[in-house]
Amino acid sequence: MMKNKQRVWISLIFYVFVITNTCKSQQTKSLNQEYTLNAINNLNAFKSLSALDSNKRMIKLNKRIKDIKLELRYASVNNFMHREMYPPKTNFSFLRLPVVNALVKVQENLNQKGLGLKIFDAYRPYDVTKKFWELVHDERYVANPAKGSGHNRGTSVDLTIIELQTNQELNMGTDFDNFTDSAHHSFTNFPKNILDNRILLKQTMEQFGFIPLETEWWHYSWPNAERFEILNLSFKELNN
Repeated sequence: MMKNKQRVWISLIFYVFVITNTCKSQQTKSLNQEYTLNAINNLNAFKSLSALDSNKRMIKLNKRIKDIKLELRYASVNNFMHREMYPPKTNFSFLRLPVVNALVKVQENLNQKGLGLKIFDAYRPYDVTKKFWELVHDERYVANPAKGSGHNRGTSVDLTIIELQTNQELNMGTDFDNFTDSAHHSFTNFPKNILDNRILLKQTMEQFGFIPLETEWWHYSWPNAERFEILNLSFKELNN
């Protein structure tokens, strides 16, 4: 009698184990399928879409925006991943046409004050977002690949303000990619000059249509990003 009960319990435990692992496998498979469902990784497909809608063109920032500075952190080891996520020393990036046109106006506005923009990140291939998510499962700071990122769509930009004469960054209180409350727009425990710098960036970006991310003082997005497809094209492909 006792042996029969043991057999029943062992069978039940084994059944639960099999069902649980089967569900996990199916969930993982489903999630991976969802990850890549909408990512465009064919350059010709992207060009066809851009030909139908010029707003979907990816514009090289360095060519379109006068005197803009780029310090692409993910093309170096100076980032939260501590490794190069883009081709080393990449010194150009892209955003969609209306986003770049708005950044031109931001730059012109700041230039009148002796200031300008420095870009930390703009377009980001979709595969890089997946690698970020493997390390940081927190949607306050890293985009969930199941949804895609504004960076993948070419509609989000990470940036700060610099003084034109010195190329020095204005003090924003924290560095780029600081995953603490002190990087939030609502954080006010800083000297007035730092808060004023953040307000200047925020108000200028909002003036020309950008939307801030509450948890990252450097991150701004263009509205209605969902109308732009998720891209998984390399910098080299887009530069051709």
